[in-house]
Amino acid sequence: MSDADWKFETRQVHAGQQADPTTGARALPIYQTTSYVFKDTDHAANLFALKEFGNIYTRIMNP
Repeated sequence: MSDADWKFETRQVHAGQQADPTTGARALPIYQTTSYVFKDTDHAANLFALKEFGNIYTRIMNP
């Protein structure tokens, strides 16, 4: 199927992307983890000790 045959909805998801030459994957991967920046080591320690609310690791607590 050429790009010209795509319906409007398909273009919204895939337009402008090229298939990965190694894997052939059409869609960009979704990474379900991330890292966060802390003000300083005390801020990080308080977050990890759950003394202060905030994001520390997305598999534990997604924003």
